[in-house]
Amino acid sequence: MKLVFDNVAKKFKDTWAVEPFSAELTEGIYALLGPNGSGKTTLMRMIAHILKPTSGRILLDGKDISLLDEKYRDLLGYLPQDFGMYPHFTAERFLNYFASLKGLDKQETKEKVTEVLKLVNLEESRKKKVRTFSGGMKRRLGIAQALLNDPRIVVVDEPTAGLDPKERIRFRNLLSDISHERIVLLSTHIVSDIEYIANEIFIMEKGSLKQRSNVDGLLAEMDGKVWKVLMKQEELDSIQTHYKVGNIQRKEHEVEVRIVSDVQPFHHAKVVPPTLEDVYLYHFYEEDQENV
Repeated sequence: MKLVFDNVAKKFKDTWAVEPFSAELTEGIYALLGPNGSGKTTLMRMIAHILKPTSGRILLDGKDISLLDEKYRDLLGYLPQDFGMYPHFTAERFLNYFASLKGLDKQETKEKVTEVLKLVNLEESRKKKVRTFSGGMKRRLGIAQALLNDPRIVVVDEPTAGLDPKERIRFRNLLSDISHERIVLLSTHIVSDIEYIANEIFIMEKGSLKQRSNVDGLLAEMDGKVWKVLMKQEELDSIQTHYKVGNIQRKEHEVEVRIVSDVQPFHHAKVVPPTLEDVYLYHFYEEDQENV
């Protein structure tokens, strides 16, 4: 199975939300990484066949998904960032409802509801009402509905937004589990969501694809650009004005500062191994500062 983006772009009035985007996806996990407003959600909605591209095509095994229409939707599982739920439904009733929308018969529904509840570790909560669920349980129920039709393409938008670290890890492992023989595409601005599971990462900024690589490739390009330096507390404000500052750790009478820079910021600064968080900081420091 191959999903191809052939110069896909989307324009709203006079603004390009997504500039021409091209890529080929096969089975595995792919991540769209970027800050809010980078075009991730718009691209995801085009993949989910909710928005039509202004130009370009999305092809599944050589066929335009707009022509495949229902056949494509039958292969698709989608979990948007803002996924509405019926709070007075039980988890089981909620999934039964979505199974009927997806055209499953009664026997299929019974089997699939039990299967996906087990998969997302909610089987013991099947009779509980959704309003009693934590944020993480709701996101897991959301992915359960996306898997009811046994999709070959799974699209999830900001899947761990608002979750605590334990639930983020659980959800991340769940995505890894379901990626076997599926194309899983997720968007996020949380680096830890993708650091250990993504086969390939697409870095997006202001609607355009800025860079694409696997984690090792992104880290290799950051070699020699991450520094550690000790300085006095009173120097910190000036440093933050002139450099991309990551971690700050206090050490008795000094502070240890992690700086992302193409050149050595100070003669006594020591180069250190980069992380994916450094990659994000390198590309998006200015955007995050504007949103503070």
